[in-house]
Amino acid sequence: MMRAPLDEQAMADLLPGSWIVAATNFPMWLSGERNEPRFEYGVLSRDPLVLSDDMGYTEGRGKRAGALKHILGRDTFDGEAFVWRGAGLLKLITSRWYVAGASDDGSIAAIHFAKSLGNPAGVAVIVREGSSVPEIRAIIAHSTEDYGLTPEQFASLSWLGSSATG
Repeated sequence: MMRAPLDEQAMADLLPGSWIVAATNFPMWLSGERNEPRFEYGVLSRDPLVLSDDMGYTEGRGKRAGALKHILGRDTFDGEAFVWRGAGLLKLITSRWYVAGASDDGSIAAIHFAKSLGNPAGVAVIVREGSSVPEIRAIIAHSTEDYGLTPEQFASLSWLGSSATG
């Protein structure tokens, strides 16, 4: 049985904090150019729901390999999904994403990203930083519907090395 989608209040309670990307099929995180992706969300407004969004990662290649980088933006909930808008030079870039499911304790969530300019649709399984979630792959595999994943989407995930995943 699939869980009801998260409402605005539930997302405002769930998302704030730091998250580690445990698995994804999103090319941006699989190319080797951006490693150890993590998301940090903060609530800027509850009505409408607006989040600050900091996508951090370490540079994977070149002279700056290992350097910590950030992509900053804000997410505005439109009743169905969040609309991400970049900050600074990325202000003209937008994308859409939504939380497809989360664990009862709020330590795991699955995010679906819509196709956007330059990026295909994708999925990320995220784990709250500081959570110890051993066997996360098995947890997701046994409850794909709770996380809004089809068997094909689950099969397409690449599992990233992380201390959060046990």
